[in-house]
Amino acid sequence: MYYVVILGIFALLTVVLLHNMSRTHTYNQQYIESKLPARLQQESETNPVIRVLIKTNGFQEITHTKVELSARQGLTVTAGETILEYGPNEVFLVQPDNELFRNGSIRVEAKDTTGKITVSSLNRGYGTPSYRGSFELFSTAEGIALVNELLMEEYLCSVVPSEMPASYEMEALKVQAICARSYAYCQTRELSYPEYNAHVDDSTLFQVYGNSREQESTIQAVNETAGRKLWHQGQVVKTYFYSTSCGHSTSIEAWGSALTEENQYLKGVAICDENGNAYEKDLAWFKWTAEIPALTLQNLLELNTGMKIGTLQSVSITKRGVGNVALELVATGTENTITVQTENDIRSALGGSGVKITRQDGSTISSSSLLPSAFFTIEKNGDKYIIKGGGYGHGIGMSQNGANEMAKAGKTYEEILTFFYPGTKVE
Repeated sequence: MYYVVILGIFALLTVVLLHNMSRTHTYNQQYIESKLPARLQQESETNPVIRVLIKTNGFQEITHTKVELSARQGLTVTAGETILEYGPNEVFLVQPDNELFRNGSIRVEAKDTTGKITVSSLNRGYGTPSYRGSFELFSTAEGIALVNELLMEEYLCSVVPSEMPASYEMEALKVQAICARSYAYCQTRELSYPEYNAHVDDSTLFQVYGNSREQESTIQAVNETAGRKLWHQGQVVKTYFYSTSCGHSTSIEAWGSALTEENQYLKGVAICDENGNAYEKDLAWFKWTAEIPALTLQNLLELNTGMKIGTLQSVSITKRGVGNVALELVATGTENTITVQTENDIRSALGGSGVKITRQDGSTISSSSLLPSAFFTIEKNGDKYIIKGGGYGHGIGMSQNGANEMAKAGKTYEEILTFFYPGTKVE
């Protein structure tokens, strides 16, 4: 009888453990909601809360050596049972060894719940940033993790101007707002930083957030599309986007993923008007070229792939995908042959310092760590390699400049979205 009881207890504990494992997301969401101010608890059902890990200057690191916070009407700082009040514009300075962390994380809220909190220890594209919502701070061995907690629609007000110029056409800004909302909604279904209960960070790994000041036009775009998302086969979809096309987008196969019924909306389309003219044909990044000395290209390939190739003999594209995007590159040297696959890895293999990119308007720009796009050809000409390409970005989903040109041509945001993402609908 004793052993039967023990086995029964063990079985019960196993069931509970499995149940808890299957409810990991639910538990984390309940944790988040239990910590929310009353205003967010009331509104979170129709306007989800998103938690954003705020990175350091230049979006380089995820932890800070110190954090300085203030608000126009003052702050309320809570750590366990300890509550501290800070006056108007008074700075709350916290470092990793602050004794408040003995009670766990630290929560910081503006006394004016509609106001913003300034992070004076941080620098962004427009200067010292201020954020809607509240903050939760975590002390780690590496530094302080800073998490901004706010409503989805508030979050979008700082995403849209950070991802698309506020001067763009209103219909294009609405497209960006819906894309950003759909992407963010999908991200709130999981925790990308579970140790901080954070859904996303504020960098290009997800969506750029808080790098540009909020503008009337972008707030209008968010408000006039409030709650609207992009749907495919009954599900909200991740709406990938990039800067500029070369007249055609590509499919998700460029990232090494197979096309399925679920992701058919990312199959690639010709970005042209009814007469077959590319919407972006007059934009600077529509076409570009680069002349790279053979020795420079050899050094870049070895540096970026971590493989010795010897004296470079040839570079060729051996596989292409939708829109003629490069899917496989083979570089042959006297000592080794390097094969690189997927658009991102190919762009990374050919990117780096020492390369000048000449756009079709004649302007010249230094190459970044990535080649502008994987829509290109490459040929050897004497002791140089000539790369002729087009577009800027990964080429999957929506071209932001393409959307703006379509808006100029009179297309509505719904027409633009369903054009770039075939088979979808806006609801």
